[in-house]
Amino acid sequence: MMKKSWKRIVIVVTVAAMLCLGAAALAAGNAGSVDDPLVTLSYLNQIFAPRMNEAVDKAVAAGQASLKAELDGAIDRWTKTIGGAGSAGGSSATFSVVTLKQGQVLTGDVGCEVMLRIGTATCVFSGTTGIIDTTSGGTLNNGGSLVTNHLYMVTIATRGVKATSNTVKVLVRGNYTIA
Repeated sequence: MMKKSWKRIVIVVTVAAMLCLGAAALAAGNAGSVDDPLVTLSYLNQIFAPRMNEAVDKAVAAGQASLKAELDGAIDRWTKTIGGAGSAGGSSATFSVVTLKQGQVLTGDVGCEVMLRIGTATCVFSGTTGIIDTTSGGTLNNGGSLVTNHLYMVTIATRGVKATSNTVKVLVRGNYTIA
């Protein structure tokens, strides 16, 4: 009878050992999962932190690319707004060199500044007051000749300068049109 009980004990111990090994294998396979939420320091340092750093780096890079594209577009629009003048007109926050042919008229918006550099030009308008000679502090009336290197300012719309020589170069700052 001892042999039978000995066999039973061996079978029971073997089955219990197999169950324990199976449970241990299952537990090891689920470590750190939803079923086993225990988190270790090594998991945080070796897996979680690198994944989070990678995700943050990707988000920052995407944000930088988006902002760079937006900033580049804004710079392009701003550059076009203050850029140099074309043949029909333009606008500039800084002085631009504009070349006029004889008979062409540069008409400035209010606040437009003009400085005659090369050639001859006269003041043109259809009213009583011309453009202001900010260098001398006077007013230049219709038909009056611009003085080289004097700075003139348009203070009333539709005032401008007319080229009276073959090639006239003026420095212009502000909005204007050429006809």
